[in-house]
Amino acid sequence: MIDHPRAEELLDAVAGWIDSVRSDLNPRDAFLARVAANALSVVRRELLQGAAAEAAATQRLSELLGRSGSLAELNSDLCARLREGAMDRDTPGLLAALKANIVEQIAIDQPNYAPEPGRAA
Repeated sequence: MIDHPRAEELLDAVAGWIDSVRSDLNPRDAFLARVAANALSVVRRELLQGAAAEAAATQRLSELLGRSGSLAELNSDLCARLREGAMDRDTPGLLAALKANIVEQIAIDQPNYAPEPGRAA
């Protein structure tokens, strides 16, 4: 197993290099460089937080649905139950589980996201 550099260290190095040359680029390429740096940041957060977020989401859905399975299987089951009307917004724990799953995903995808004032987070 390779210990160094770790994946997140490599991502940091590439993102740092992109940021260091971005100001010298034409506007279009500077924008694309920023998009690339942002994509690397998402990948880094996914590496660091993704497994824990997936495990927590799987646990929440397992408890909600009363069965075990992969996150994909549980999401599919949840969608089927919602379509069939077997579960709805009044199902105990449903909205809390969905909100927790979304909050963890947003922490990876868009960590600076803040809901509009007056809207529930």
